[in-house]
Amino acid sequence: MMKFRFAKSLLMIFLIVLPARAAAPGYKAVWLIPVHTVNVYDKLIKAIVRVESWGDTLAYNPAEEAVGAFQIRPIRLKDYNQRTGNNHKIEECYNYEFSKEIFLYYAKLILYPDFETIARNWNGSGKATLDYWKKVKSHL
Repeated sequence: MMKFRFAKSLLMIFLIVLPARAAAPGYKAVWLIPVHTVNVYDKLIKAIVRVESWGDTLAYNPAEEAVGAFQIRPIRLKDYNQRTGNNHKIEECYNYEFSKEIFLYYAKLILYPDFETIARNWNGSGKATLDYWKKVKSHL
């Protein structure tokens, strides 16, 4: 009987110790890191704003009637309004965020989304846009 109790006790100890020696699964945690959206055009926007107005949201060019940090002309706004079905006024282009929205609208229309093409199209057309691109590129 003593052997039986000893064997039973030994078996109990073995069964208690065995799970403690078994490898426990590794500690796994999920870390949530806040993600900030990245605008791929940020560097280009900063460079264009610097060339156009040095960041002055109240800039006005009477020769072209261009307004705001992006120097948006009435003809550009008219085209934007027609394409989007809006009826914005030129005075709204003094608002940086609204002007940025217009810039991004045209930037995304271009089929070749490289900075040079976007910048040159923003400025106009023709050979004069090459000089404009050089200015913008110097601020990238």
